[in-house]
Amino acid sequence: MSKSWSKGVTLALEGPDKFTTITTIQEASWALIEDWPVEDGEALDAALLIIEATLKGKKTPEDARRAFIAAAQEAGIEVKG
Repeated sequence: MSKSWSKGVTLALEGPDKFTTITTIQEASWALIEDWPVEDGEALDAALLIIEATLKGKKTPEDARRAFIAAAQEAGIEVKG
């Protein structure tokens, strides 16, 4: 299942000035698991749990979006918009 956010999250995931836009919860999950520059963090753990809950229909896509942005900020990843 691939739930979309109302607005994508554009972030410098691959380094400074190399922006990627994440538009679905599945993309966010993959980014957190495969591409994230840190492996530990409270916001990262929370984002993974909230994304899982969203995929199961227990949280809203916007809950997942907010948690994803918080994890990016915790990791020091630049977020646009």
